[in-house]
Amino acid sequence: MVYDGLIKERAAWFGPDIQNSNEWLIHLDEAELEEIHSALQSVKERNLSIPFNKEDFSLPTLSKKLTSLYDVLENQLGFVLLRGIDRDRYTDQECELIYWGIGLHLGRPVSQNTRGHLLGHVTDEGKKMSDPTTRLYQTTLKMDFHSDQLPVDVVGLFCQRKAKKGGASFLVSALTIHNVIREERPDLLDILHSPFNLDWRGENPEGEQPWYTCPMYSHFAGKLTSRLTSRAFFESVTRHGQHLALTDLQREALDVVQEIGERESLRLSMDFNEGDIQFINNHQILHAREDFIDHEDPKLKRHLLRMWISFPKEFRRALAPDLMERYSYVERGGIPKKEVA
Repeated sequence: MVYDGLIKERAAWFGPDIQNSNEWLIHLDEAELEEIHSALQSVKERNLSIPFNKEDFSLPTLSKKLTSLYDVLENQLGFVLLRGIDRDRYTDQECELIYWGIGLHLGRPVSQNTRGHLLGHVTDEGKKMSDPTTRLYQTTLKMDFHSDQLPVDVVGLFCQRKAKKGGASFLVSALTIHNVIREERPDLLDILHSPFNLDWRGENPEGEQPWYTCPMYSHFAGKLTSRLTSRAFFESVTRHGQHLALTDLQREALDVVQEIGERESLRLSMDFNEGDIQFINNHQILHAREDFIDHEDPKLKRHLLRMWISFPKEFRRALAPDLMERYSYVERGGIPKKEVA
C-alpha cells in the first residue's frame, strides 16, 4: 500500500539541523574505555577468536549504554557514532576483537556474503565494477546513497584506517527524502512503493534465483521502511534477462531519490577518526561515501570493518510481508554460506 502521509518522526531529520549536535556523537569516557580494554585482555588470555559470545566480552557499565541505543536507532535519529577508542593502542586484530565484542551487546552479527563473513572488510581490492560480482565497497569509487542489500536492522562500521584523501561518510534520512518526494514529485510515490528487480550479484542463497524483487519503500504497522539499494544491483540484473530492466519511470524515481539525498539541505557529513564506530538503522537511514585517494603503502590503506546486526526480537520493527521473506535470512544468520567445490 502506498503511503502518502507526512512523516513526523524524529528520524525525519535535515542534516544541517543536527550536523553539530551531540545527540548522535557519543564520547566514551575513561572508565568505559578501560572496561573495553579489560574485556579484550580477557578474550586474549583465553585465546578466544571470532565468533566468541557476548558473555565472553563483559562490559558491565558500557553494556547499559549500548542497550539504550535500541531506542536511539529505532525511534530517534536512527544513527550514532561512538568515539574515543585509541586506535594506536591496539593492533588490527585487537580492533577486530573489540569491535566484535561491542557489536554483540547491540545484537546478533549475521553473515554478509556467501563466504560466511561476519566481519566485512571495506577496503579497495582493485576490483572493477564491470565484474558483476564486485561490490562498490571493494573499490575507491564514490558510493551513492543506499541501504545495505539484506534488510538487517543495523549496519556498523569501525574505522581502522583513513584514506590519504577523501572517503568521507554521508548520511541522509530516507524518511525525509520520502517527505520531499511527497511535496515535489508525488507522482513517483506509487512507483517507489512497487516492486523493482534487483540482482543478487552472486550472493543468492542456494535454491534462490539470482535476482529478486523488492519495493524501495513500504509502510507497515505505522513504520515506513526503505530498501534503496545501490544502483549496481538494478543495472546488472539485466544479465538475467532484459525483461528485468528498470522502466523509464523506475529509473527516474531512483534518480530523483539520489538528487534529493545529495542536497546539502538534507544530508549530514561525517569524517571518521580512526577508532570511531558508526551504527545506523538500515531500515530508514541511507549512507554514502565520497571517492578517495588511497595510500600507496598497503599497510596504510583505508580500511573499515563492517557488521550487519540483527536486533533482539523484542526490539525489531514489524516489516511488510514483501520484505519478510528476505528478512527470514537475517533471522537464520544472514546470507547462507556456499560450499566451494
